[in-house]
Amino acid sequence: AQLRCIWVFNWKAVVSTQSTGKLAKSFDAFLASDGLIKQIPRVLGPGLNKAGKFPTSLSHTESMEEKVETVKKTIKFQMKKVLCLSVAVGNVNMQNDELLANIMLAVNFLVSLLKKNWQNVRSLNIKSTMGKPQRIY
Repeated sequence: AQLRCIWVFNWKAVVSTQSTGKLAKSFDAFLASDGLIKQIPRVLGPGLNKAGKFPTSLSHTESMEEKVETVKKTIKFQMKKVLCLSVAVGNVNMQNDELLANIMLAVNFLVSLLKKNWQNVRSLNIKSTMGKPQRIY
């Protein structure tokens, strides 16, 4: 996979030519070393945090390829003031048992984030890209 990078000495040039919001939109995710993570809010401001794309920590002992794959497979539950939430839990290349495991993991994690657990869930639906939604709870 082709990975783009921004060097530390180019940060200020990047921020002066485009806003941090545009920078956040132009990348899917960010990785940074442990030492650089502390400097990012000072140099780039709160834009990455507001966009929900604050960099993931990458230590010198970790494999970058494995970390990139982990970030690609991670989903975020962003619960705001809306009562409906949708997340991607799989893709067309996955087997049925892998998809089922992902769905169970995502649902159980989501329910654990809620204050009253299952009491706050009215219904759960699963939907493929072109299919009709199927109610599972």
